[in-house]
Amino acid sequence: MSSRSDLARIQDILDAIQSIQGKTRSLSFEQFCQDEILIKAVLYDLIVIGEAANNISNDIQALAPEIPWRLMSDMRNIVAHEYFRVNLRITWSTVQRNLQPLITPLQQLKAKLID
Repeated sequence: MSSRSDLARIQDILDAIQSIQGKTRSLSFEQFCQDEILIKAVLYDLIVIGEAANNISNDIQALAPEIPWRLMSDMRNIVAHEYFRVNLRITWSTVQRNLQPLITPLQQLKAKLID
């Protein structure tokens, strides 16, 4: 069993989202594609998100069924194990459309666990 708590893993996800958003906020897709270091940093943070999501206990995941736990884990698996299939347009779309909606439910789940 891992020594990291579910609460810590939720915070890991929130931190990784913040990191990605901070790095990509003012960029276009074209600018993103031209920066190999940035691409690797974003992909790493997506791995962190998926790894943390995958290791949050099922009981805690069940408290927030609106969070796409499995999709986050699946994205991690593609980036980590099938890196040759990583599509930067899909990555960019994920960054631009799918991360922000996770913040509020994750914060709410975190608050439930703290109380």
